[in-house]
Amino acid sequence: MNEHFFIIGAQRSGTTYLYSLLDSHPEIEMARPLRPEPKFFLDDSRFDQGVVVYERAHFRQKPGARLLGEKSTSYMEHEKAARRIAAIFPAAKIIALLRDPVERAISNYYFSVENGLETLNMDQAFRREAERATQATTASVSPFAYLARGRYADYLEVYERFFPREQLIILLTEQFTGSLEAYRSLCERLGVSNDYVPPELHSRFNETGLPHAVPSPNLAKYLYDYYEPANMRLAVRYDLDLRCWPSFAPAGE
Repeated sequence: MNEHFFIIGAQRSGTTYLYSLLDSHPEIEMARPLRPEPKFFLDDSRFDQGVVVYERAHFRQKPGARLLGEKSTSYMEHEKAARRIAAIFPAAKIIALLRDPVERAISNYYFSVENGLETLNMDQAFRREAERATQATTASVSPFAYLARGRYADYLEVYERFFPREQLIILLTEQFTGSLEAYRSLCERLGVSNDYVPPELHSRFNETGLPHAVPSPNLAKYLYDYYEPANMRLAVRYDLDLRCWPSFAPAGE
């Protein structure tokens, strides 16, 4: 059986960029298609067909590849995905790429607007999230969970119930993007050679075509207050330096 890893999210945090970097590596093959994402471990009927069907459906036997990866950002929000991945690939590495949650929420909002899913203005959408997040849609996760989706520790702790901490790789978008050093460190953790320089290192992917408005001062304070305990919990639990996030300020600063 091939070795596998999974990019589970977070949405709007640069996972398409990460996918492209890893897919270009001679020793790695990423699952196809990129869009729509495979989401194999969320599909009951497909999952029941087993790992052989999974590998045949999503991988093309890239010459020289010895590590297979999948990017499905919905996995981060589903315990079922974590449980199923662990059952089939217990040694898999789990990669979470995390962006400043305020910036991520704003990007998520404009993505929903651009795709015709959102009609409220930003202030209304964020403040009314609790009443809208459970609205039925055809998406695998709620398109309106802008703020909850940035409470990263909530989701990572679920994955810790199924995978040892050392198999969980947490990357910060602001530190990883454009950094050859960070890319090489990731390659080492994945067990592939780190001397390859991906041509996409300084590329940009999957940006929305809409100009992003700056939140009003009141909304900005609301967002920072909302994320303060969640960010601190993430920093402490996973020993992360989050000072690259504008929404994070260590106690006393």
